[in-house]
Amino acid sequence: MEYIYAALIIHKAGKKVDETTVKNVLTAAGAKADDARVKALVASLEGVNIDEAVKKAAAAPVAVAAAAPAAGAAAEKKEDKKQKAEDDKKSEEQAAAGLSALFG
Repeated sequence: MEYIYAALIIHKAGKKVDETTVKNVLTAAGAKADDARVKALVASLEGVNIDEAVKKAAAAPVAVAAAAPAAGAAAEKKEDKKQKAEDDKKSEEQAAAGLSALFG
């Protein structure tokens, strides 16, 4: 996460997110910069509109919160189906037990 935070700080400061600046921010924060991770971060951010990505990420919890009740309802329906299947099985077993009583 510290690599992402470093990139966000650099971007917010109006600087270009490149390997040197990311390493400098991490070092200044007291973290050891892994060259491979820094390169991967810079490469993955190439061509990305960071401001737009942050806006989308900020809106994501709202979408997740809206989807949560639907997911809960789906899970509840699944549980209801499972319970009904168990109840049907118990009814069949009870009916079979009743028949055996008739024939002794």
